[in-house]
Amino acid sequence: MTQTPQTHNEVPPLIVGISGLRGLVDVNFSLDDAGRYTRAIAAWVWQRFEASENKDGSCPCVVVSRDGRANGKPIYERVWSTLAACGCEVILLDVATTPTTGVMVDYHRAHAGVIITASHNPGEWNGIKCLVSDANGSVSACAPNAAQAQQIIDLFNGANHMANRDGGSVCNTTESEAVYHPQLVLKHAQSQENPKKISCVLDSVNASGWPVARELLAALHCDAIQTAGDNSGIFPHEPEPTKENLIDLCAQVRAHNADIGCAQDPDADRLAIIDETGTYIGEEYTLALSALEVLSSMPKDEAKNAVLCTNLSTSRMIEDVAATFGARVIRTPVGEANVVEAMQQHNAVIGGEGNGGVIWPRITYVRDSLSAMALVISLMRRTGKTLSQLVASIPSYAIVKRKQPLMRKADAQPAIDALAAHWRSQPHVRVDSQDGVRIDLKLDDGSDAWVHVRASNTEPILRLIAEAGTTAQADQLLDAVGAMIAATSA
Repeated sequence: MTQTPQTHNEVPPLIVGISGLRGLVDVNFSLDDAGRYTRAIAAWVWQRFEASENKDGSCPCVVVSRDGRANGKPIYERVWSTLAACGCEVILLDVATTPTTGVMVDYHRAHAGVIITASHNPGEWNGIKCLVSDANGSVSACAPNAAQAQQIIDLFNGANHMANRDGGSVCNTTESEAVYHPQLVLKHAQSQENPKKISCVLDSVNASGWPVARELLAALHCDAIQTAGDNSGIFPHEPEPTKENLIDLCAQVRAHNADIGCAQDPDADRLAIIDETGTYIGEEYTLALSALEVLSSMPKDEAKNAVLCTNLSTSRMIEDVAATFGARVIRTPVGEANVVEAMQQHNAVIGGEGNGGVIWPRITYVRDSLSAMALVISLMRRTGKTLSQLVASIPSYAIVKRKQPLMRKADAQPAIDALAAHWRSQPHVRVDSQDGVRIDLKLDDGSDAWVHVRASNTEPILRLIAEAGTTAQADQLLDAVGAMIAATSA
């Protein structure tokens, strides 16, 4: 990750990294920044296109969308007009989810996708995220890997930016294409096998998720109860789908006596779930429940040889689910691109992250709240169990997440190095330094626990995550780690 020089002590720098570009609109992120970053993407796409032996068309094709947040339209217009000026064929989706954009990149055999989004960041933020594709007509669109992201960053930071060139064009998506994503999910979901009616309260934070989720839920014969789905782009609460931000959704599930509550983030690549009692079961369960549905729907001999992929910060519940079927789990550094790379390498049947991001390769190699929604609803219907019963069937752990502000990502490294050095000297401890530092250890009572400390790719923060048998144990572990970090930075 690189960051632009800081101009005021109170203002974090513009973030440019593997997850794209993000900043505070009109504070450290301007339309000129958006134009420069788009030209970097265009230059990179053109380089790949011209080096390809299988050119499809006379110029590269790029699908462009935005997550619907209120400040996004001027950035969206700057991005697509810049791509067209750079000679690209541009297909406009307007407000659309990130996974929908991935699906449409594959549908159109496009060379890339560009989404104007700051994902789960608050409303004053926005950014630009890129998807890459080999444009061969298969399911391949995904986030750029570290090397590809660095090439775009180098072009963005370089002095020579791509000049305009002839041949660019712009077209809008059609009505039938706009519903292709939910139809594709429906095609692969198993829910049609059981006609049981399921009611779902859906919180889309007034952003991109509601239209496609409404189509999917209707096709799944679910009663969809809308909350925060007016598409205004004004978030009714902080948009990250965490427990403290979903108190109203929990109350709505109870008030409507609904079977499930679903919360999307603004670009709808993450899903958090509320059970029928109005209890927030957490983002970590989204992947575990989705994996349970995928594996239990497979023939036993296929499930036994299946591979699942997730990152180092995700709950060990995924291992417990996999072990039930004899499947195995491969862990990667945090970052969607890292998980996808492992999934493609090992032909994984499902993957994702503990932040509610499920990647179902039958649909797209992009985290997809619609896939997660359909898989969980299918699991409920196929088993006849309530969400709380399904959750109770999976071994339970306490996972606690904290954030610590950073002015620069580099500020995290001394603390990470100190933690790694300290724990390596302890017996019966495993230290993994492929992404920050993850420490697997035994607690005093003999139970297993882990803690992961790393700098965020998307926010100026240090992320601290611990999992143990109880919340008190996880908190204790984070307190100890936090004290070591404070001592390092003192």
